Amino acid sequence: MTALPPIHLPAGLPAPDNDTLAHGARVQAMLTERIRAAGGWLPFEHWMQAALYEPGLGYYSAGSIKLHHEGDFTTAPETSPLFGQALAHQVADVLAASQTQSVLEFGAGSGALAAALIPALNSLGIRVQYQILELSADLRARQQARLTAWADQVQWLDALPAAFSGCVLANEVLDAMPAILFQWTDEGDPAILGVALDARPGALAPFRWVLHEAPPGTAAAIKARMPALPGYRSELNLQAEAWVRHLGLWLEKGAALLIDYGFPQAEYYHPQRAQGTLMCHFRHHAHDQPLVLAGLQDLTTHVDFTAMADAALDGGLEVLGFTSQARFLMNAGLLDLVNAPGEDPAQRARQLTTLNTLLSEAEMGELFKVLAVGRGINPPLRGFTRGDRRDRL
Repeated sequence: MTALPPIHLPAGLPAPDNDTLAHGARVQAMLTERIRAAGGWLPFEHWMQAALYEPGLGYYSAGSIKLHHEGDFTTAPETSPLFGQALAHQVADVLAASQTQSVLEFGAGSGALAAALIPALNSLGIRVQYQILELSADLRARQQARLTAWADQVQWLDALPAAFSGCVLANEVLDAMPAILFQWTDEGDPAILGVALDARPGALAPFRWVLHEAPPGTAAAIKARMPALPGYRSELNLQAEAWVRHLGLWLEKGAALLIDYGFPQAEYYHPQRAQGTLMCHFRHHAHDQPLVLAGLQDLTTHVDFTAMADAALDGGLEVLGFTSQARFLMNAGLLDLVNAPGEDPAQRARQLTTLNTLLSEAEMGELFKVLAVGRGINPPLRGFTRGDRRDRL
């Protein structure tokens, strides 16, 4: 019999306050009803969608602070404005090549990237027209409050544009798209993991894992990416692939910079990565138990960048570059920003501290990658002039 993943309470998690627990109870009630309505179980992809994005209840749709010190995790733009300032040089090149001043950011979070990027582009002589597509009403309100100084340059969209030319930005967007969770059975067949109700006395969570036969299309996609390894568990993110493929329908000229943590496919499905990449984040504690704290914690999976590059090609786009975040930022001039003449010594000392987080292999420098895809833009792009890894995709 194929073993299911264990459920346990991660050690060291801070206790949620009463308001958080009350919200969690509402999320559990919603998910319970959703499971019952679906006939007793939900594929994990659907569970993740509801836990993260259910209006008014999901993690990204409710009002909790998610980002930076007071939230559950910290992104590169919140670590330092240097991230956005260095990125501005690459964005400026894309805008010049596409003969426009339009930037479109997906999932802008706290607005930290826009707050660094807009003045940096302005200082380069580009009066950028900055568009943001944000699914969370709560985060949109926070972005609007943070970006009031550039209100005449920022526009929030409710839907994808029919056509767009310029630079598209997606920083830590793909990892939050709901993924299929699969496991190879002892018989050597791919099965998908789902979530059912657990009414057993003393259960650690009101939910439990179940295994179901993978639909033919899903099974074929899994088999095309890795050999059968009984007991091996990982993810398949067809939603993210569809999103990248769809870029080709509306990106007329320009480039999309996709920044996220992940690996090329050969590393993603490496035999030693037998438990997959699914991670949860709660109050800066990372763990691998998505069925606890439903709706109260972030759920993410790493990005299969080979699959994203293939999806871009399927959508009629070109793959313009692929490298680590550290190499990209150095190519884009991050070190020049830190060493600029006239910098206040105290400010420089603070910036040097953040460099370790952005560039170190032990921090964000190697785990995070940058993939550039686009149309009508001639490589090499500035951020990939050294250390381009397209040959590893």
